[in-house]
Amino acid sequence: MTEKVAAPGGFHKTDVVIIGAGPIGLFAVFELGLLDLKAHLIDILDRPGGQCTELYPEKPIYDIPGLVEVTGQGLTDRLMDQIKPFQATLHVGQMAESLEKAGDGWRITTDAGTQIEARVVVIAAGGGSFTPKKPPIPGIESYENTSVFYAVRKMDRFSDKIVVIAGGGDSALDWALNLQPIAKRLVLVHHRDGFRAAPDSVNKMRALVAEGKMEFHVASIKSLRGAEGQLQGLALNNKERGDYEIPGEMLLPFFGLTMKLGPVANFGINLHENLIPVDTSKFESNVPGLFAIGDINTYPGKLKLILSGFHEGALMAQQAFRYCRPDEKLRFQYTTSSSSLQKKLGVA
Repeated sequence: MTEKVAAPGGFHKTDVVIIGAGPIGLFAVFELGLLDLKAHLIDILDRPGGQCTELYPEKPIYDIPGLVEVTGQGLTDRLMDQIKPFQATLHVGQMAESLEKAGDGWRITTDAGTQIEARVVVIAAGGGSFTPKKPPIPGIESYENTSVFYAVRKMDRFSDKIVVIAGGGDSALDWALNLQPIAKRLVLVHHRDGFRAAPDSVNKMRALVAEGKMEFHVASIKSLRGAEGQLQGLALNNKERGDYEIPGEMLLPFFGLTMKLGPVANFGINLHENLIPVDTSKFESNVPGLFAIGDINTYPGKLKLILSGFHEGALMAQQAFRYCRPDEKLRFQYTTSSSSLQKKLGVA
């Protein structure tokens, strides 16, 4: 048996509840499983993967140790394979709505009426629930999900199309570079000739512009032209050039995300700028038994990297064991040398 998706509602009891089924929450299942701790995961999305599968399932990621390149969906798939031996239970399409003490542990209730009791709660919710910031373009809603998209879930949708990307951050530059080879024409629009993106990406973009392989306009998008949800052109404005129009069949506005912590903010945990301060020896919040790993936490020297979250999940699991198995001695073992751990993983 692998992980299972539970129907909404009902009552469950387990060792650890993880709020958030992104890469960090999934890897936490693995670390907990090595210690014989069972986990349930809650996620507001309808599938595991978090931002990796919601925002950039086909975007390459280059900083996962041992993987030269992997997509957001590819990383999620590998993590799901890795946790198969531990039979995690997924509660997807649900939001953790309330948290209350229950004996020596906690009871979480979701907005779907699901109740889960556990000794330990781990918040791995990234920055919380997220929605894209929409540009103030009149009538943009009528083109959404037809020719205006705020995320790239399938690259082939943009193949052989005139693609316009708006924005000046990493997402805009990364997708400009990734879609340029397959688009009929790739246009990047930003209100200034400066970027909040990795210098290497900016240099590669400028090189493509110099070679005539893509366009860059220092301008603002004023309006869209099209019919029945299909984009045909965009009206731009530049200080020197004034108003002018460019053709476009697909628009990808990357103006950032609005993060909302949601009900987690009401769990009685100390917050600092909507993040959860933690003790870095175990990644526990100010409330005993409540942990925070990944982008949702904060501490001196914090780096918002997936690999940092993996490390945090490993240390969290050690302390979670002490709560869940207070009468047992914790023995740290290496998977490479422990036959018992290898049996759990199904490789012995």
